[in-house]
Amino acid sequence: MEGPDGRKRNLEADLLNETAKWRERGESLFEQLSGDEDMLENISAYLSDSHYFLEQDDLIRAFEAVIWAWAWMEIGLEKGLLHQDQAEGGSALAETSLKG
Repeated sequence: MEGPDGRKRNLEADLLNETAKWRERGESLFEQLSGDEDMLENISAYLSDSHYFLEQDDLIRAFEAVIWAWAWMEIGLEKGLLHQDQAEGGSALAETSLKG
């Protein structure tokens, strides 16, 4: 498969890079959250699952787990079940949303 620049793409490397990028962003946001303990527990479990699946070289499930964690964080924040510490200036969610 070729990328927009005509060069061959390595899908495995792309998936690994995207998983690492979103896991890092997700973990950073997670550290700033408080609120519904059950929701936070689920998010933590998905982030942990992502680590586990990466160790097992299961890149698709690793990516899926980090995206689920991110989705739970967005939903929790949008519904007011979670709250983000704004002490660092600005909203990490607004800056890194998967929506755009």
